[in-house]
Amino acid sequence: MNMGHAGVGSVTHLAGLLFNSILGLKPAMVPFNSAAAAMNALIAGHVDYMSAPIAEVAPQVRGGTIKVFAVASSERNAALPDVPTSREAGLPEFRVLSWNGLFAPRDTPNMALDKLTDALDQALDDETTRKRLLDLGSDVPAKARRGQDQLAALVKFEIARWTSIVKATTQ
Repeated sequence: MNMGHAGVGSVTHLAGLLFNSILGLKPAMVPFNSAAAAMNALIAGHVDYMSAPIAEVAPQVRGGTIKVFAVASSERNAALPDVPTSREAGLPEFRVLSWNGLFAPRDTPNMALDKLTDALDQALDDETTRKRLLDLGSDVPAKARRGQDQLAALVKFEIARWTSIVKATTQ
């Protein structure tokens, strides 16, 4: 078996490492220049499987060109409501969140950071923007999960989590 991914360190690579370690798989790892290139290889049958963010696979799933087995989140995704969660599919350990953050240089004044945070909150609270993000398969975090401190905590948590997974799967 072989697994496609968008390059070492990408979310597709790391999620694949986690999946493989849970199932005890040791596939040939096939890197591509991007998730799109890996997806093309999957559709063409050049790789056996891959893990990718919902926003990148939802159109292919809806079009019937690929089959999705589960979403690696705690709840079903609005973009693919008929797809079970990894827990429902029997893999409760397979949890992967793909997220985006807004970053600025270390010495950015607090006033500028606060303005950026407020602007991002307004955008995420806009009903049209929110609907579009949800339609694409994104998770729009509740206001309590947003902000500079929350992002810093998430980054710290994710670095620790993925460091241990990478160490465990590459030794």
